[in-house]
Amino acid sequence: MKHKLSFSIFVYSFILIFITLGVWQLYRLEWKLNLISEINNAISSEPIEFNSNSIKNFQKVSFKGKIDNEKIIYLYNLNEDGEPGFDIINPINIENKNFLINRGWVKISDKNKPFITNNENFVGIFREKSKSSYFKPENDLPNNYWFKLEDNDLQRYTGLIFSNYIIYLNDSSPTKIPKPKNISANLSNNHLKYALTWFSLAISIFLIYLYFRKKNY
Repeated sequence: MKHKLSFSIFVYSFILIFITLGVWQLYRLEWKLNLISEINNAISSEPIEFNSNSIKNFQKVSFKGKIDNEKIIYLYNLNEDGEPGFDIINPINIENKNFLINRGWVKISDKNKPFITNNENFVGIFREKSKSSYFKPENDLPNNYWFKLEDNDLQRYTGLIFSNYIIYLNDSSPTKIPKPKNISANLSNNHLKYALTWFSLAISIFLIYLYFRKKNY
């Protein structure tokens, strides 16, 4: 009898843990949906005037600045169709702060073309720079062939220290080549699937427990 009671407590403990994990994933799902909605609203809204003291991820801003056409960066990347090419990235100074501006994507055959712009009025979207991946190749600075925007390499190449936010030119920009990137709230959202998995495990264990209990009583 004592062993049966211990076994029941053991089984119900696991069921409770799995149910708790499932409920937690539902809370995470609600949080993620609200975050995606907030990001989409920010992206689709009218741009606000640049303010260095209130920079937010996915914030759309209008700003004035002078692009450094001498220190163009060719960052290897794929376009929306999976075609290899380069993101054209330049340093830009806005109100005495240094940023990187992603002007868009070009084909590999367009590398080293003079993508010079004298425009000083822009609309863009802030995005926090992703962490460098150890699995990507090292940057080839002498040939201006980049795989990651690593701070040390950026400082060596430009002599500048940049904000942790990159500005992506908005699709409404008149510039078509480079082609501005389509920025969206493309966030991983598998919380419902995880919740159903935890609940399914709890139900399965409970049914198996009932089967063995009926068989042994």
